[in-house]
Amino acid sequence: MKSIRELYKIGKGPSSSHTIGPERAARQFLEQHPQADRFTVSLFGSLSKTGKGHGTDRVLKEVLGADRTEIMFRRDMPEHVTHPNTMEFQAWQKDEVTDTKWVESVGGGAIRVVGEKAERDTEEVYPENSFAEVEQQCILWNSNLAEYVEFNEGEDIWDFLSDIWDAMVHSIKEGLEAEGILPGGLHIVRKAKKLYENTSEQGSPQMEEVRLVSAYAYAVCEQNADCGTIVTAPTCGACGILPAVLYYMQEQRGMERRRILEALAVAGLLGNLVKENASISGAECGCQAEVGTACSMAAAAMAYLVKLSTHQIQYAAEIALEHHLGLTCDPICGLVQVPCIERNAVAAMRAINSCQLAYFLYDTQRISFDLAVKTMYETGISMNQRYRETSEGGLAKMFERRKKQL
Repeated sequence: MKSIRELYKIGKGPSSSHTIGPERAARQFLEQHPQADRFTVSLFGSLSKTGKGHGTDRVLKEVLGADRTEIMFRRDMPEHVTHPNTMEFQAWQKDEVTDTKWVESVGGGAIRVVGEKAERDTEEVYPENSFAEVEQQCILWNSNLAEYVEFNEGEDIWDFLSDIWDAMVHSIKEGLEAEGILPGGLHIVRKAKKLYENTSEQGSPQMEEVRLVSAYAYAVCEQNADCGTIVTAPTCGACGILPAVLYYMQEQRGMERRRILEALAVAGLLGNLVKENASISGAECGCQAEVGTACSMAAAAMAYLVKLSTHQIQYAAEIALEHHLGLTCDPICGLVQVPCIERNAVAAMRAINSCQLAYFLYDTQRISFDLAVKTMYETGISMNQRYRETSEGGLAKMFERRKKQL
């Protein structure tokens, strides 16, 4: 299993697979062909169907040069294309194609060049590839999950996670201050600041928790939707869940910075297990792969913070993932706004609830985290393509029908 450094990436929104991944692919192609007269990029699958709303064409032109780059949204699907987020890059000298590269954006900002060594083929850091194996190793070493991460990643992992946490906090603080309308044409008003400032003397502690956690999640997701800088956790579309839970625990429960970093490590480990054994790509497995995974990561992180056992941490993560099974990815107008932003806030609260259930019911567990991950993947690849980030079904389709009636 790979390093959690490949899971957490600092970058600009609104989509890890539709903007961060294509941007990285374009930069690599540009480095190989700096003297090209022009470039053409063909987008297939989900990139073609929701690339406009996600800003794929914008970021590609920014990297390759708007005046010499043509973007084609292809509705056909060549037989050799196997991933729903696939791009064909071509470099031109006069009227001759000098090079062609096929690139897959596999989720979380990672890319895979067809026929070449992929990013996911980098060095294996963890010998274990399932939670059951990880747990057994922790028992053997008499260690917790954070110590397990440090042993495999090295002590410098804490410097990396410190930078990641700073970026997460910055996105929350910026989002809580920002106002206005999000770009894209839906005229969605930013809500994070209103949520954060909407205090009430009659509010119960439970309502205050909902208000604050939701405000933090909205803040990050609205930054993402506005092409701001966020951290993939594990993706842009699910970037608000883990920061919201951890920031709430820091600000309202007084958790020390070191404990937060350790919780980030635990969350990254759980996210890595999903990435290794299933998928974190909405185009491949629906929103269960993005928000479901992020909720699972946040539940595990909170369980670690409140000092639950390794088994209870696993159970919290399983509860969170299990109850997102089948969740569709149907962004309205191809924008990472509706239902994505609100969904992050709901999932952040569900992560907290999953942790609490794991505390009370840990001795009743029947479904393991590993089994939930396997089920999520099988569910995802069986899901109709309309519900996998194509904006052709669900809320996206019904919204378009409603617009035509008005």
